[in-house]
Amino acid sequence: MAADQASMQCLLRRNYDAATLVCDHPPRLRHPHKRLVFELCGGAATRGAIAVTRWAAATLPAAAVLAPTETVAMSGTYDYAGDDRGVWHVNFADPQLFVAYGSALLAQDELQAAEHPVLGAIREALLAEGQLAQTEDATGCTPVLVAGAERRCTIETAPAREPGREYGLYGNRFAAAPADVIHRAIRVYPQPGRTNLVAMAAPVGSGRYTRVQIEQILVTAYTGFAAAVGETAQLWPSAAAEIRTGFWGCGAFGGNREIMVILQLLAAGWRAPCGCGSTRSTTPAARASRPARRRSTACWASRANRSARCSDASQSSATSGA
Repeated sequence: MAADQASMQCLLRRNYDAATLVCDHPPRLRHPHKRLVFELCGGAATRGAIAVTRWAAATLPAAAVLAPTETVAMSGTYDYAGDDRGVWHVNFADPQLFVAYGSALLAQDELQAAEHPVLGAIREALLAEGQLAQTEDATGCTPVLVAGAERRCTIETAPAREPGREYGLYGNRFAAAPADVIHRAIRVYPQPGRTNLVAMAAPVGSGRYTRVQIEQILVTAYTGFAAAVGETAQLWPSAAAEIRTGFWGCGAFGGNREIMVILQLLAAGWRAPCGCGSTRSTTPAARASRPARRRSTACWASRANRSARCSDASQSSATSGA
């Protein structure tokens, strides 16, 4: 999918050198386990070019014209595998961008910030500049895109047969675990890969959805995905735009898996009246050899501690993720 790029309003654009950014605006890691992760993965040695953009809420097309859309349902968690060009992972954000990255918590947002240590520095740099480090404001959603963040480690949050990890390290269990357990759960990458993120906040609530909430969710996902398509065209002109997401907003935020998946699928397939872009996904077997032409791919994978296929969402009302 793609919105008419003329209708997309970029509120902020910053290009950083990651090494300089982390040096000038070091992450403020309040919990000792977060400092341990940063030290073990060499967070201070983060390198590379970082592109950060913040986007105003897009106007939905007047007509719901859907491009042909296929989806790839994947069980488990984000594996960040393959070429990063044009591939975007949804960050299940708070309205305050990366707000709890240095805290004791380790939900999806904080997990990505720990594995990609430059994200904390981005927040600190924006605040130091007097910018709004937010994924929404009084006007509505303002998704933030980050391109080129090094993923310097993996934190194994799944339950394991060892003392301290019987129930995993996700959520509040991260802070409760002894430091030696955290140490053993970290896998450092000598040659880090790069990740592109779409940070967008889902609404918080319970009970029945209102029409306003449904429209808010749809506009947020549409804006974030459309911005990812536009940034892909700018950064990697020959690459496809691929969105990897999951049960966004279905953990502490209280979202319903079925409606959140449906609305993300609709946002990925909704085509502007001008006909810009298309939506198509690839099967896992074809992903490595897909043609180098512009398209948008919807690829669904949950970054929750518990794994589930998105195609199974209609069979369960349980929540997981952030």
